[in-house]
Formats: sequence, structure tokens, C-alpha cells
Amino acid sequence: MLTGSGSAIAPAPVEMKVPHRRRNALTGEWVLVSAGRTSRPWQGSTESPAAEVRPEYDATCYLCPGNTRATGDVNPSYESTFVFTNDFAALQPDVAPESIRDGLLQAESEPGTCRVICYSPRHDLDLASMPPSGIRRVVDLWSDQVADLSRTNRWVQVFENRGATMGASNPHPHGQIWAGAALPNEPLKEDREQRRYFEENGSLLLLDYLEQESGGPRVVASTESWMALVPFWAVWPFEMLVVPKRPVRWLPDLDDGERDDLAALLADVLGRYDRVFDYPFPYSMGWHGAPSPVEDHPHWQLHAHFYPPLLRSATVRKHMVGYELLAEVQRDVTAESVAARLRELATAGVDG
Repeated sequence: MLTGSGSAIAPAPVEMKVPHRRRNALTGEWVLVSAGRTSRPWQGSTESPAAEVRPEYDATCYLCPGNTRATGDVNPSYESTFVFTNDFAALQPDVAPESIRDGLLQAESEPGTCRVICYSPRHDLDLASMPPSGIRRVVDLWSDQVADLSRTNRWVQVFENRGATMGASNPHPHGQIWAGAALPNEPLKEDREQRRYFEENGSLLLLDYLEQESGGPRVVASTESWMALVPFWAVWPFEMLVVPKRPVRWLPDLDDGERDDLAALLADVLGRYDRVFDYPFPYSMGWHGAPSPVEDHPHWQLHAHFYPPLLRSATVRKHMVGYELLAEVQRDVTAESVAARLRELATAGVDG
């Protein structure tokens, strides 16, 4: 059951009205917030392109049950979820160890694997349109895959690109899992900052952050065991962070109640996304949990990032160009105004 966000210590001030910089506590990086350029992200045109109507089954889809993929492999007639090794994987398990060390020139081979995870046999469903029971099966799949791949890989990245805007090559509901030997750039920064905070304070950075944000203006929705909020340091217009409320290092540590709660929360917040512009909201999302071996990372807290690109309508998006590529990321709308908009879009009977 979704509940209100509760209350704890006094939340931080709602927002600053002048241009200012905010520090990302998870990475140590800064974002320029130019709050005066646009006061509300939903002003202006709200016209949406016609949403694609998809059939339950598409005979030309490489991911539908029983269909033949580009490599000639045939999908089983799966009735729930389905996982297979990516036919065009960016990482390969049989890579020989090689390296270059020549002054400033450095390179090293990277073994790993890439898998595709189909959420449902139905071509016309995605996470935002699946019931919590269907999302729960996906949560279990994420957890099982992370546990399996972590035995032989240091980092396992669960992620999804929703919509052609975010580069999804197939509209069938699916995500991906890439696993490799190295700790990539983004989790490396999060590992550094969470470790430093844990060593200095003896507590988990993200749990202390949730306590400070609880009941505040950036919380979008909350359950007994999860919180979804627009982070104080958000870069993307409708960015969201999803965090469990107790110490959890990685997906396999979630108990049954937390998995049910997560499924309910995702059904809620993804529905809100789609109601912002009455259009299937594109996004990239992914889970960050403790690297392997998990027992060596007591400073980690599991969390998911959602990075949707749309800004003012279904056809106006945020672009990372110019100043953002050459100097520092920047946003025109505050995290507080976006969170308020998402709270307004709660489903009937749900208190965000």
C-alpha cells in the first residue's frame, strides 16, 4: 500500500530562486541550476505525437515468443519472462588478457557478457502498463541475473532504454544486463563517495539522504520500504531516484515484502511519467548495487536511477550540448517544481 512520505528531520529549504550550483552527493560533481529561465517544466505546448498502437503479438518482432531472431536462433514460446545472451553483445566472455602501457596511452581488454531480458511475452506491454504482479516477476528476474553474473564479474549493470528517443531498437518490453570485470566510471564515483561518507560518519550516505528528504518537497511517492524522489542534484528534467529505506547492498538482498512494494512503487511512478504529457515517457533507467564481492562493500546502498529526457512536451527534450559538454551540466527547472508536478499526477487512491 502506498503511503505518504512521512516526516523526519526538518527538510532543507524548498529551493533557491537565483542561479546556483548543487553538489551531487553520490558522485561529488556539480550541476548548474538556472531556475529563472523556466519557472515550470510543463508551460508551453503540450501537443503529443500519436502514440504507437502495438499488437499483443508481432510476427516480425525479434523478441516475441516463437519468433526467429536475426542470428537464426528461435525464441521459445515463453509465457512469463525470458533471458538470452545478446546476439550483438558489446562484451564477450572469451577475451584474452591484453593491455597497452605506453606513456599516456593506456588500454586493457575487458571480458564480460551482455544479456537481453524480455519482461513479458506480450508485445504491447511495458513496465508502465504492466500490473504490479507482472513487474514483480521482472524484479525477481533482475535479482536472479545479478546474483548469477556477480559470481564471475565485478560489475553487473541492469538497465532499460525505453522508447526510440532513448535508442531502443525494438518496442517489445525489454531491458538489458551488461556484466564486466572492471568497475565503470559512474559506479566508481559512487563507490568513492559512499565509502568516504561511511568512513567519516559511520552511516550510509543514501539512508541519511532519505532521512533528510523525508516529508520534503522533492519526494514523489513512498511505500513502507521504498522512496521515489527527484534528487536535489538532478540533471535531467524529470530525473528520479528510487531507494529502499533499510540498508540493502544489492538486488538479491531484497525480501518478498520489499519486492512487492517495489513493484507497486514502479507501477505508480511510471504511470505518473506517462501522464506528464499523456504520452509514453521515454527514459533510461538502471540499478546500482554493491560491486562484487558484495561483502567487501558495506558502504553501498542499492538504488535505481531514472533519466527521462523530455522537458516541456512529448516533442521537446533536454539536450546535453555546449556548456554542458565543455564545462558543467545545467538544468532550467528545479527539482522541487518537477517533484510537485509528479505528485499532482498520482493515481486514484495513491498518496504520494
